[in-house]
Amino acid sequence: MMLRTSTEMEFQNFTFNSEIFLDDVNRTFENFTNTTTPEPIPEHMNITNEMPIAYAVPLYGYIMPFLLVVTIVANTLIVVVLSKRHMRTPTNVVLMAMALCDLFTLLVPAPWLIYMYTFGNHYKPLWPKSLCYAWNMMHEHIPNMFHTASIWLTLALAVQRYIYVCHAPLARKFCTMDNVYKCLIYILILAALPQGFRMLDTRIVQVDIIWHNKTTHVCRRVLASWVTDYISENVYFTTYYMFRVVFVHLIPCVALIVLNLLLFQALKQAQQRRDMLLSKKNQKNECKKLRDSNCTTLMLIVVVTVFLIVEIPLVVVTLLHIISSVIIEFLDYYMANSLILFTNFLIILSYPINFAIYCGMSRQFRETFKELFVRGAVSTRNGSSRYSLVNGPRTCTNTNETVL
Repeated sequence: MMLRTSTEMEFQNFTFNSEIFLDDVNRTFENFTNTTTPEPIPEHMNITNEMPIAYAVPLYGYIMPFLLVVTIVANTLIVVVLSKRHMRTPTNVVLMAMALCDLFTLLVPAPWLIYMYTFGNHYKPLWPKSLCYAWNMMHEHIPNMFHTASIWLTLALAVQRYIYVCHAPLARKFCTMDNVYKCLIYILILAALPQGFRMLDTRIVQVDIIWHNKTTHVCRRVLASWVTDYISENVYFTTYYMFRVVFVHLIPCVALIVLNLLLFQALKQAQQRRDMLLSKKNQKNECKKLRDSNCTTLMLIVVVTVFLIVEIPLVVVTLLHIISSVIIEFLDYYMANSLILFTNFLIILSYPINFAIYCGMSRQFRETFKELFVRGAVSTRNGSSRYSLVNGPRTCTNTNETVL
């Protein structure tokens, strides 16, 4: 069985319940159908039929603009705080890159979501072709690129912390600022490559429909000739979705679960060691180092756990789609698209949470935030570079990061 294309997978056409969607259906039939000379309507981009409107309008149209403002404010504050000179550590650079990727994942498609769902224009034909290309780029390809980068950055953060906690001597070699910047560049390039192919696999052509009793130009997606003639649609989309399932969702999520468990185990062992030191005299400095390092590990465990909570449902739905398309068709695509809609919204909902985590679990983040934005705030730091975001003294001079 041929694997469905991206549009068919993520935005399957729906038959709406007349009681829930009566106004939209009547309006759609009124706009897109010639009542005097009925004829087949060419397949074209129809946003109303590409989303479960009953859920998309309240979630994307009414709640999302509020979340957009909160996300812009929260993630901008994260970037401002972490960009300060005394906050620049390998861990903080990754956290700042994650905040930027999350911000752009929502910010890029936001104008279209507001136009389509907040202002109620989802039923209108999309034209000219430049707007159709812009919709595809800003609604699907660019957000996917930034979200993929955010996933791999989260994995890089967990690997980095695992090295610091469980293999401290290696941190001096691998967890340097230069290596972190190189890693960020590689991640952005690798995240952009698959979406680069997706931007070129479809072209927009003009079709004419009857709308408001007038012939109207609308857009239609057509696969590029290099896909149909040289690769075949089935091979191309099977390869693309298998790549996303394995390398963007499955492997990162499994690796993050394993790393989180290892970090949690190391955290318990470090806490036991700290309890032993507390019972001894003249061990206050060592106890403080362990406490700060434990705060670091616990904070990053929470960050990764929040990520897994919102990502795993999307992994499950994507796997079900692959199985239903390749092996045996069993998936109800109305339900699948509704689940994708809710999981995507859950991911958006998680974007401002990291700011609350940093404020709640990082003393240095709170102190730097107060210095920047709270008048009269007095820093309790003894020297601007003594602590990193993650509360740890910089005992590893080559990496400027806490080492257990």
